[in-house]
Amino acid sequence: MNWLLTFLLNALAVVLADRLLANIHISGIVPALMAGAALGIVNTFLRPILMLLTFPLTLFSLGLFIFIINAITFTIASWLVPGFDVLSFGGAFWGALITGIISWLLNLLFQERK
Repeated sequence: MNWLLTFLLNALAVVLADRLLANIHISGIVPALMAGAALGIVNTFLRPILMLLTFPLTLFSLGLFIFIINAITFTIASWLVPGFDVLSFGGAFWGALITGIISWLLNLLFQERK
């Protein structure tokens, strides 16, 4: 049940990023749900590989390259979902940043206390 809540909160975060940024477009609720799932899948499987491959660059940039990796994974998720369009690298960068922050805040609010 916890994964379902996380999935829905990620979809809500993507919708909010769409509302805040002009370079991201989501054409409906189904693409928003699919975008939340795609972001979860890409971040689970592809992001660790990208982090490993770009570790020297991340280390050299004092961790700032992680923002670029987040933008890349956000763009890849948009390629996988019809109706979820990221129109520029700036849109991917800010979309990933806003989605990450909103998702983190929503997860803090709605997660069960242990």
